[in-house]
Parts: sequence; structure tokens; C-alpha cells
Amino acid sequence: MKIAVLGAGAWGTSISVSLCARHDVRLWARDAALVAALRADRANLRYLPGIALPPALTLDHDLARALDGAELALAAVTTNGLRETLRAMRGSGRGTPLVWLCKGFESGQARLPHQVCAEELSGSVPRAVLSGPSFAEEVARGLPAALTLASDDPVFARAAARALHGPALRVYLSEDVIGVEAAGAVKNVIAIAAGVSDGLELGLSARAALITRGLAEMMRLGVALGGRAETFMGLAGAGDLILTATGDLSRNRKVGLALARGTPLDAVLAGLGHTAEGVHTARAVAALAQKLAVEMPITRAVCRVLDDPRQARAAVQELLAREQKTEY
Repeated sequence: MKIAVLGAGAWGTSISVSLCARHDVRLWARDAALVAALRADRANLRYLPGIALPPALTLDHDLARALDGAELALAAVTTNGLRETLRAMRGSGRGTPLVWLCKGFESGQARLPHQVCAEELSGSVPRAVLSGPSFAEEVARGLPAALTLASDDPVFARAAARALHGPALRVYLSEDVIGVEAAGAVKNVIAIAAGVSDGLELGLSARAALITRGLAEMMRLGVALGGRAETFMGLAGAGDLILTATGDLSRNRKVGLALARGTPLDAVLAGLGHTAEGVHTARAVAALAQKLAVEMPITRAVCRVLDDPRQARAAVQELLAREQKTEY
């Protein structure tokens, strides 16, 4: 299959490397200078250092050319960059079937990616979301991972899953687009909280409690949005949350660790060099939870610490001082 991967960040580069062995892959980046560097170095030194780009991987900064003849497009841009990318796709005149890999809510209106796609793409374009526990570096190295592909078009879902499924990358099917997206968005916020907990040296028991109660928050919001509760117990929910909240490669966890040291958010993000979706998502999630009357105390605590890292210990104490209640 001819596949166009849109976005040459860590995940876009990683999935391109992973798929190159069995597909004709073209990796697109809007930045012509980045594409030139990728061609010269045959590596993405900025976003995925240490991973060689296969000779068969084609690199391009012309979107129309990247989509020409493509049977599938993978949008690996940030959630906030998705709308602009979709408009450019529409402007190219291609109706390429689409799978998006981004996780989070679009800033401002708190739109999930499927809502952005509905507003920007023709209803005839087949579409799906791919999410789950996966660090870009590990997938690029060919280490085992399992993901969930969700779509309300079962025929397209099966075809896309067959294309993406490989020896080390298992792809499971779901029809719960909302649940998969909501899980992928909120888990990044909870991962920041886990990083704060670890940074304050509160212990493994505290982290386990926080992850578990964070999963409850994810589920409450996801169900309120129309998702299925069982989705949050699967790869896109519990699986991705556990990975992002505990893994040393997690950008969102790194944000929490730095905030616990009192580092201002601007300095944290500048030192990170990558997008940490949880930072942009936290306030959108908190606002949406308030609108839907969904209780999300951990998310509120994360927003407090993002505004002022000096409030980290106070935010933890506030969580511990909440009224005792039944678990369910």
C-alpha cells in the first residue's frame, strides 16, 4: 500500500520507519528546512535521534505530491495542528482515507479530533483514530506494541488495521471513536499528575492510587461525552495511562517531574523540545468537565500546578483532604 504520513515529529517519523518494511511510505513535513535535514542526515535528529531512516522512505514538503496516489493518510500532527492539515488536504483535491494519531482536545472549543475532521472533511472520506500505549522510540526500533484503531466504518477499519498491523505492532479494532479519543486526551493530564507525585517523592503507593483514581476521572468524562466504559479498561485507556504515567520516555511525566521541582512552565516546555499534549489539554478538560458537571479533582489540581508550580504540595494536600466516599 502507498501511505502518506503527515507530520515529521517523533511519532510520524516512528510510524514511517515501522511501516517502511512492508509499504511504500512518504513522510511529509510542512517545514522544507526540516525535510532537507532529514534527507541530509537520514535521521530525525531533532525529534527521534538515534533512529536511522530507511533508504526506501521518501521525504517531501509538498503535501499534494505526498498525497498523490496514496491509499491511506496518517495524520501524525498535534491536535492543534490537525485542522490546518485537514484544510490543506482538502485544498489539494485529494479525498485520501485518513487515520489520525494525535491525542488531545483542540484548544479554544475543546474539540476532539473526530469533531475537527467532521467540520473540515467531506463525509465521504473514510476515517479512523489510532491510539494506545506506544513510545515512538520503541516502535521505531521494532519493539512490540499494541494499539486500538476505532472507526464507525467497519469496512474501512478492517482494511486500515490490516495495513498497519505488523510483526511487532498489533492493531485491535473498536467502534468507540469518542472513548478512544477521550482516553488518549485525558491520560496525558493524569500523567503530568503522576510526574508531580514522583517529583515530590510521594512513593509508589501514591502513584498507584493517583493512576487508578485518574482512570476513574477519564472514564467519567468519556462516558459523559458518549464513550463506552469498557474502552477505558483497554489499550487506549488503562494501557496508555499506565505507560504515560510511569515510563521514563513520557514527555507529560517529565513535565510533572519538572513542575514538582518548582520550574516555571515556560522553562519546562523550552527544555523539553517536544509538544506535551497534556499541558494544552488540561484546561480544556477542566472546562469541559465543569460544563458537563463531571467531577475531576486530579485534573483541577494539575491546572493549579501548571499555573503555579509552587502550589504542587498544596494541590496534593487538597486532594488528600477531600471528603471520604465510596469508591464507586
